[in-house]
Amino acid sequence: MPQEPARCPWASGPHAAMRAYHDTEWGVPLHDDTRLFEFLVLEGAQAGLSWRTVLDKRAAYREAFHGFAIERVARMTDAALEKRLRNPALIRNRLKLWSARDNARAALRVIETFGSLDAYFWRFVDGTPIVNRWREPGQVPARTALSDALSKDLRQRGFRFVGSTIVYAHMQATGMVNDHLVGCFRHREV
Repeated sequence: MPQEPARCPWASGPHAAMRAYHDTEWGVPLHDDTRLFEFLVLEGAQAGLSWRTVLDKRAAYREAFHGFAIERVARMTDAALEKRLRNPALIRNRLKLWSARDNARAALRVIETFGSLDAYFWRFVDGTPIVNRWREPGQVPARTALSDALSKDLRQRGFRFVGSTIVYAHMQATGMVNDHLVGCFRHREV
């Protein structure tokens, strides 16, 4: 039986989807507006929950929110959101579900101003991922001065569920920050 590669501890358990997410997505620099928006919505949905919970519901979110097509989500009606509130495959929190539409509308304003979500987000790191060299999980911060600044800017632009911890998780997920531990096989790869 082949030996498993060394991974970040949060992805070393028996949950195959978590391993696959860690091994193929987390920390990979992302420059696609639809995917950046998807991660923003999903990180907001995670607030107070585990990423595993959200990851298990991601397919349902993609279906419920039109594949995270920003323009379509921005046009969703209250009735459409109410319908999603009854969907047990989603996290049925009214504020979180409504924030997807609010964030889509804010994202459209950002795209109008900066040309893309990609240009907006990546300007906070001068277009280059921040590569950390953490050796232990306890060294990885939950937030930073940079995530504080990005969170503040997002809130001023009308985004919701974008506290600094959520924003830092978004930065990690989308590769703005490489927080794979140095002993993890993905640290050098991303």
